[in-house]
Amino acid sequence: MLAEETAALIAEYYDSWKGGGASFDAERLRRVLAADLDFEGPIAGKRRGAEGFVAGLGRFAESLKGLVMLEEVRQGDQAAFLYDCDLGAGTLRFAEFIRVGDGKIEAVKLLYDADRYRALGAR
Repeated sequence: MLAEETAALIAEYYDSWKGGGASFDAERLRRVLAADLDFEGPIAGKRRGAEGFVAGLGRFAESLKGLVMLEEVRQGDQAAFLYDCDLGAGTLRFAEFIRVGDGKIEAVKLLYDADRYRALGAR
């Protein structure tokens, strides 16, 4: 996949949820995710399948008041992002690693402080 296509796909991914619960777009998100998406995160652990990821991201978006992208690195079919999310009760930093293939996001690995996430009351 060309770097421009990867960038457009990832932009679509973030645009589908970065505005928070009121603008969360599950259908838009599903269009960019592979049905057998590999996900790994501190609370959910390792999971396979886009539908569970969409549901979880929808719950997260309900708590999201804002997202500030701090760093982006892209190389071929992979990308890494560092961003801060305003969760209303405070800000939490996330690192996200994405792999793209066959025109879809195939894998997402998310890193954050799960204890602070819970303390901020995020869902």
